[in-house]
Amino acid sequence: MASSSRTAALKIAAYVFATIFTGFGINAFIRPDHALTLFEFSPPITPADRRMVDSLMYVYGARDVFMGVAIYAAAMAGSKRSLAVTLLAASGVAFVDGAACFAAHGQGHWNHWGYAPIVAAVGALLLK
Repeated sequence: MASSSRTAALKIAAYVFATIFTGFGINAFIRPDHALTLFEFSPPITPADRRMVDSLMYVYGARDVFMGVAIYAAAMAGSKRSLAVTLLAASGVAFVDGAACFAAHGQGHWNHWGYAPIVAAVGALLLK
């Protein structure tokens, strides 16, 4: 594959990742209970706990929307290298999310670790 066509394919993959991160963030704003299940937690029962968890889900949602927008921005207006580094950072976030699931529940980590290496691989290929 020629370098420019390879770069174009990797940029398309980056746009897909950006859309996924943005979608996860919007889901956390609109359906915090569902977003919480992605971390293997059940929604809290007491009103005080629910308010706290919902506010944390909004923070998580804002984080994911930010990552999506950062990837879009790097893909559209940044250099190939800035897109690569942004994708590598996003894969690190996915890895930590999986580690949090594993530490808290001993499960659910592969929901995050399954795509983290793919995001990292696209970032690494863009560094070449």
